[in-house]
Amino acid sequence: MIYFDSDYMAGAHPEVLQRLIDTNLEHTVGYGCDQYTEQAINHIREACDSPKAQVFFMVGGTQTNATIIDGILARHEGVLAPESAHINVHEAGAIEATGHKVLTLPQHEGKVWADEVEHYIEEFYRDETFLHMVAPGMLYISFPTEYGTVYTLSELEALSQVCHDAQIPLYIDGARLGYGLAAKEGNVTLKDIARLADVFYIGGTKMGTLMGEAVVVTNPALLKNMTPLMKQHGALLAKGRLLGVQFATLFSNDLYLNIGRYAVELAITLKNEFFARGYDIVVDSPTNQQFFRLPNDLIDQLKQHASFELWGPPGKTHSIVRFVTSWSTTYNDINRLIELI
Repeated sequence: MIYFDSDYMAGAHPEVLQRLIDTNLEHTVGYGCDQYTEQAINHIREACDSPKAQVFFMVGGTQTNATIIDGILARHEGVLAPESAHINVHEAGAIEATGHKVLTLPQHEGKVWADEVEHYIEEFYRDETFLHMVAPGMLYISFPTEYGTVYTLSELEALSQVCHDAQIPLYIDGARLGYGLAAKEGNVTLKDIARLADVFYIGGTKMGTLMGEAVVVTNPALLKNMTPLMKQHGALLAKGRLLGVQFATLFSNDLYLNIGRYAVELAITLKNEFFARGYDIVVDSPTNQQFFRLPNDLIDQLKQHASFELWGPPGKTHSIVRFVTSWSTTYNDINRLIELI
C-alpha cells in the first residue's frame, strides 16, 4: 500500500529523529527554558528577519489555533475566516468552545479577498445595532489554504493593510507553511509572512517533526501573557526541549525549505501525470495537496493499492479525491501510483 492521505502519516524526518536520539539522555529544565529551545527561537528569528519576535512552541495545529485566537479576542469578539477555513470546518468547534464565534467570509479556492474583508467590517459598524453583535476582532487565513492554493504577495499586503486600517490583527495558520513557500509560482517568503502578519505559526507536524508548531508573534502588543494562556489551554509541554530540538534541526542547513521543495516537486509531477491522462484537476494547486475528480470505479480500483482521501461526500459517478505528498513520499511511490492510473 502506498499512502497519500496526508503529510503527517510517517513519524519524523530522519535528521529530526536522529537529533532527538542524540539528545535523548540529556537532562534539561522544562517548559521550553532549555538551550535547545533557545537555539530554535534564535534560528526562527533569523529566518524571519524578526530579531524581536516572540516565539512559542505548541504541540498541534488545533491546539495552537484555539489558544492564539482565544488569547487575542475580547469576550464579545469573533474571528473572520474563509468559510473553508480549518477552524470553521475541521476543528470540531474548538474556537466556539472557547467562547468565540467564527465569522465566515466567501472563499475563492480557499482564499479571501481584501475588499470583501473590508466590506464586512465597514458594514458591521454601519449597523446601528452593532453593539449587540459579535464584533470582528481578527482575521484568520492559512498559507497555503485548505485547497493548497497560495496568496500572492500583493494579496497578502492588501489583507494586511485592511487589518491595519481596521486595527485588527492578521493571523496566519502555517500548518503547511513550508509547502506554500516552496510553490514555484509563489512570490512570498518567510520574511514577507513575518512582516505582514501580526502572529503566525510555522507548522512542524506536517513538515517533518513528530509533533509541534512554532508560533511567531511580531506584534508586541499581542499575547503578552502567553505562558499562563498556554497553561490554561493545556498547551505548555513539560518536556519542552523536545519541540526545541526538532525546530532547531528543521531550521538548520535549510532542512525546512528543502522538505517543502521536495514534496512540492513530487506533487506537481503527480498533477501533471493525472492531467496528461485526461482527468479533471479540481483546483490548480501549486503545493503538496492535489485535488482530482475521478470516476468512482477508478477510485475503487486505486483503493486496492493506494490510500488517499475523498474530499467531501462521494458523487454518483465521479468524486473529488485528495493526494498529499510529504518528506516521506518517494519517487517510487509516485511512479507506482502513475502506473495504476
